[in-house]
Amino acid sequence: MFVHELIRQGNPEDTAIYQENRVIRYGELNTAVTNCRNYLYATGVRLGDRVAIYSRNCAEYICTYMAIASLGAIVVPVNFQLSMRETAFILKNAGIHHLITYKHLDLDAAINLHDYDGGVQQIDIKTCCQPAGAEPAPALPKDFRADESCVIIYTSGTTGSPKGAVLSHRNLTSDAEMFSKVLHIGSADNVLCVLPMYHCFAWTCSVLNALFCGAAITILDSFTPKETIEVIRTKKISVIYVVPSICALLTKLAQPEDLASIRYTIIGGTTLPLTIAKNYKAKFGVDIMEGYGLSEASPVVAVNPPERVKVGSIGPVLPGIAIRITAADGTEVPDGASGELLIQGANVMHGYWKQPEATEEALRDGWLHTGDIARRDADGYLYIVDRLKDMIISMGENIYPREIEELVYAFPGIREAAVIGIEDRLRGQAGCCYYSVQGGDTVNVRALKKYLQQNLALYKIPREFRQIDELPKTSTSKIAKKELVKMYAAERKQ
Repeated sequence: MFVHELIRQGNPEDTAIYQENRVIRYGELNTAVTNCRNYLYATGVRLGDRVAIYSRNCAEYICTYMAIASLGAIVVPVNFQLSMRETAFILKNAGIHHLITYKHLDLDAAINLHDYDGGVQQIDIKTCCQPAGAEPAPALPKDFRADESCVIIYTSGTTGSPKGAVLSHRNLTSDAEMFSKVLHIGSADNVLCVLPMYHCFAWTCSVLNALFCGAAITILDSFTPKETIEVIRTKKISVIYVVPSICALLTKLAQPEDLASIRYTIIGGTTLPLTIAKNYKAKFGVDIMEGYGLSEASPVVAVNPPERVKVGSIGPVLPGIAIRITAADGTEVPDGASGELLIQGANVMHGYWKQPEATEEALRDGWLHTGDIARRDADGYLYIVDRLKDMIISMGENIYPREIEELVYAFPGIREAAVIGIEDRLRGQAGCCYYSVQGGDTVNVRALKKYLQQNLALYKIPREFRQIDELPKTSTSKIAKKELVKMYAAERKQ
């Protein structure tokens, strides 16, 4: 199956998209995609071209994405919150000549056109979805297969410039299909899309899986608590894909009746603090189903099944995905032991765009090396212990920040917490815990340290504790540990 064929899964008379006061049925969506396809072909988009989408969440995002894919071109979603320098890097790296955008960008200052052959044609996203009457674009070649590239998703990376994960039509549709075998979503469901569509979690789960199941998608262009709660209540939203911080705000601000229509609450993007899961379930009577994925895997790898949720676990792997958990020497570890999580499946990327060495490193021996430390229990449920790159090594001992963070989150008065590794002359590395507090509360650091000493080995206790008003976040509401590392370095220089 091709990605653009997903819009044919729903009944033509059923609602495909709600956005504000707009209602778009599946039949109307198909017509809009065809018109957009013809328009883009007329502007010069051809098979294999990379076409960028720079936009907030909207119905036109879905329309243009499907139109691009139907031409055999490759979609390049761009985070609209990036700086012009970062945006320019993606456009140049992917060789973008057509940019579909919700606002005009001043690219001249960011892209040296002398070094960039052909320039960039900017196309208004609403315009390209409205025209009708253009000459019909030709059908895809008969030898065009589902293994052809469909999208390049640029990952932030840990060092250097972002890498573009190349995903095929088969990668994306197979992941949406595998996901549907665990979460039983149907045409009666209304799925909220509030996380940004440029992010693979929102795109595959809130959009592709919903289309695959013939469900309705309710679009919000961003998360604001009051509007989100209002939409959930009035639109009878039944499925939400969010991040833990959104769950915490819903718990604080919504009433049980506001979320009465919710069947599934699925989180991804970052680990779920147990306190947030417990409070959400107590107030709304709904489990938060934690899942796990990464851009290189389209992205969903595992999720808790609704019939048996294990809080603290990311659930079993999706049907059709194989995993290994390995020690540093490559040998598999037994259940209960921790090691790097490796993945095989139809959802795994082709590689990184124009980065053969990085591709070879990530896809060694036919397995995607995730860089995540995991363990598996006797029931096949997985637990992410930490990121391999986040691991702190102190006097030869491995310290996983998540273990510490879970305890800090449970301490009275703590709102958010993150532990980063810092240099230590004696131990090599130590931990620094940044935290924020609930409004009006105070936290006694001495009491916090004593509490941690009662629950952790002494070598795991962070060397430093720093309270700040708000922990920095990424565009998808994850705690931005890289920013904390920069903040710590800047503070040390003062």
